[in-house]
Amino acid sequence: MAPSVLIVDDHADFRTFARALLQRDGFDVVGEAPDGESGLVAARSLKPGVVLLDVQLPDLDGFDVCERLVDDQDAPVVVLTSSRAEASYRGRLESSRAAGFVPKDELSGAALTALLR
Repeated sequence: MAPSVLIVDDHADFRTFARALLQRDGFDVVGEAPDGESGLVAARSLKPGVVLLDVQLPDLDGFDVCERLVDDQDAPVVVLTSSRAEASYRGRLESSRAAGFVPKDELSGAALTALLR
């Protein structure tokens, strides 16, 4: 069974797209959040198995949100995403405690599952 997912992204259209795509691929999308602060609150209350987290949010940097989440007890797996290429974040990704990175245009259930193994 695929894990539950929280989508944190400031673009409503992407959240809608990601929800539909991941649900079609068998994931249980338990919530959405439009910014880092609400993403932290949602993750802590919904306790998803995975947080799909945009790097560029209007209030907090996705890397900062990731660090806060992985420090929590029963921390979710964090997968970062962006419309920018992975190479744009190479140094920060290497030091991040995120499980990985999926470019928005390559998001799929299979891509997410591969990072969760």
